[in-house]
Amino acid sequence: MTPELLVVLPFLFLGAAFYSSVGHGGATVYLAILALAGFALDPLITSVLVLNLLVAGVAFVVFRQAGHLRWGLLLPFVVTGVPFAYLGGRMILADDVRGWLLGGALALAALRLFLVSRPLPERVMSVRARWVFAPAIGAGLGFLAGAVGIGGGIFLSPVLVLFGWADVKQAGAVASGYIALNSLAGLAARLPRTPLDPTFLATVAVVVVAGAAAGAFLGAARVPKRTLNVVLGAVLVVAAVKTFLA
Repeated sequence: MTPELLVVLPFLFLGAAFYSSVGHGGATVYLAILALAGFALDPLITSVLVLNLLVAGVAFVVFRQAGHLRWGLLLPFVVTGVPFAYLGGRMILADDVRGWLLGGALALAALRLFLVSRPLPERVMSVRARWVFAPAIGAGLGFLAGAVGIGGGIFLSPVLVLFGWADVKQAGAVASGYIALNSLAGLAARLPRTPLDPTFLATVAVVVVAGAAAGAFLGAARVPKRTLNVVLGAVLVVAAVKTFLA
């Protein structure tokens, strides 16, 4: 284990714990932490997708067992999101284009963490609206997720909450399923050209799964969620700037 990896392990644990508590996989914060530590991201994208899949999978199981999953809301998003995530992952982007996309994704994720918006009153989305709007949103976010190497849930869950289509826990359940499936699709697309790093995974996977379990079952009980939002948002902003300037 390298000294650099040893230093980032606690931050990866905390990132997994925080993101799993709201149904997210955490790929954006893993990429941000690794970028700040000086790791080359391209060789680690597939490994980060495995981490994303593991953390989102743990969150999905916990949210589902708690009764928060609405299959009828998840399906319209994944029916287009998964194939478009695969298509995005198959794209071979120039380094500067991928860097700008990743930097933009990190910046948007930071903005989502900094902003505390008042959600609209919860309302049931009609079946017709569900199959008109959700597939389009799922496809767009899936393609971005595949191209950048994330799951896309960091963008999906606020859409669900802000438009009143789900409460926070339902949004977490839907987002975790969306992230897990998109990560699997992105992984399938990228593996032929970017093999997994078994040494990296063997060390980090145990840490993030432990963090995911802690976050999904206990949440951020001792630290105010707003404080975590600001800290993680700051990490993402610094990483986004570093990515833009690279």
